[in-house]
Amino acid sequence: MLSGFRTFIMKGNVIDLAVAVIMGAAFGGVVDALVKSVLMPAISVLIGQHDFNNFLVVGPVKFGVLLTAIVNFLLIAASIYFVIIVPMNKMIEHRNRKLGIKEKSAETPVDPQIALLTEIRDALKSRDREL
Repeated sequence: MLSGFRTFIMKGNVIDLAVAVIMGAAFGGVVDALVKSVLMPAISVLIGQHDFNNFLVVGPVKFGVLLTAIVNFLLIAASIYFVIIVPMNKMIEHRNRKLGIKEKSAETPVDPQIALLTEIRDALKSRDREL
């Protein structure tokens, strides 16, 4: 029983997932600081407030709080895309060029068995239509 648990814990994907969760939590603090300390203050210069919480208040309903959450989400997504994804894709592209790895083509070769099964399926469909 313990050896099964040990095997489960030592699987590469479990360790990778644990590392990803820890790194994600740590990186979340960096992105949060970027949004709250850099991007939102820059936006506040334009709108005159540090958030949108007091916009569109209709009685007890505060649409501005939702607007602030949406803007924060978009800023976080843009930050991750432009600070992490774009540079990472450039590095991978550079590495692949350096190693001589070509980009996968859009057309993947069709397995002959799958092609044959597709032909059989289509023939059966056309035969059923004729009956």
